[in-house]
Amino acid sequence: MTNIAQLFAIMPYPEIDPIAFSVGPVDVHWYGIAYVVGIMLGWFYARRLIETPRLWAGEAPMSRVQLDDFLVWAAVGIILGGRIGYILFYDFPNVAAEPLRAIQIWNGGMSFHGGFAGTTLAMLLFARRHRIPVWSLFDIVAAVVPIGLFFGRIANFVNGELWGRLSDAPWAVVFPQAGPFARHPSQLYEAGLEGIVLLAVLALAIWRFGALKRPGLVTGLFVCGYALSRITVEFFREPDAQLGYLYGGWLTMGMLLSLPMLAVGVWAIVRARAAASKNA
Repeated sequence: MTNIAQLFAIMPYPEIDPIAFSVGPVDVHWYGIAYVVGIMLGWFYARRLIETPRLWAGEAPMSRVQLDDFLVWAAVGIILGGRIGYILFYDFPNVAAEPLRAIQIWNGGMSFHGGFAGTTLAMLLFARRHRIPVWSLFDIVAAVVPIGLFFGRIANFVNGELWGRLSDAPWAVVFPQAGPFARHPSQLYEAGLEGIVLLAVLALAIWRFGALKRPGLVTGLFVCGYALSRITVEFFREPDAQLGYLYGGWLTMGMLLSLPMLAVGVWAIVRARAAASKNA
């Protein structure tokens, strides 16, 4: 790496105001808009999936009305799970000392792994209540999640948060809140891998290879794809300041939480393939 003192403003940060607009005393943040846009686009795509008969082995597992109802369940699972997960995994000592910090989402934000757990619980409860095949519901949600991940990571970049490690790459960015040195725009790496690439892989599996006809396969592909994407980007992303590296100057909490996901994803793929072969 070149002399660290020379790593200034390789690529200027756009410095977009995190507040998109205000309505009276209420500030509307880009992060909130990203969540809403991601959920709504995911909802439209999910509708397209359940309304395309050729994608399913039989009838679609849920109706359009049920999907519309599930949207609220999913939003609650994402928000509560994401916030609770961040507190438990990344910020528990600070919240224990200052309980009001738990509702201050501008202090730390959300955890994907917590949001994943919250949405999974919402799916289990919703599927049981409406007698929907749980693996098929998992598949529908997994197919659309990369859309939300893409917008969420773009919002992280706009906010100038969750930046990368020091870098002398031509596309490195100087984030105002991260000091004067250039860093990897790791938020954009995540938007590309977790969002665009993963969405494309799942869409190919669904529309070209009929993955939804094997319940659980799309879920397994998503979980594996996300875990591998996150582990890869963690090598370029600065670890959370309050945690740092967990081992050897390279292992981070993001990696550690992604490893069980990878194992679960592989198991889901194997289970889906075995079930499909048994029913063939």
